[in-house]
Amino acid sequence: MAISALSAGLSGLQANQQALNVEAHNVANLNTQNFQPQQASFQEAAPAGNGTAVTISTAARGMAASEGATQAPSGTDPASSLTNSLVYKAGFELSAKVVQAADERIGTLLDIKA
Repeated sequence: MAISALSAGLSGLQANQQALNVEAHNVANLNTQNFQPQQASFQEAAPAGNGTAVTISTAARGMAASEGATQAPSGTDPASSLTNSLVYKAGFELSAKVVQAADERIGTLLDIKA
């Protein structure tokens, strides 16, 4: 059980880090004319049980336009990027706590076995 929690936490760390990289890339190109912003989308990796993956798409520009968002010259919505970054940061921190808890459980199990 502790090993699967460790794996789940690691998967969450990787997925949220990749999503943060997407938002950083979008913000870095905020003033780039005709830049197509990317969007992170969390999906369960197949087959089930192998963790979570982040899929990246460039559909964000069309979605933001249809929602009537105010956009920078690049089509990136700074408010959405900031909000997404905060969500991904919280997800990263939560995943780190899962890894820490799993590590403590594994250490306890090893101490009991020894």
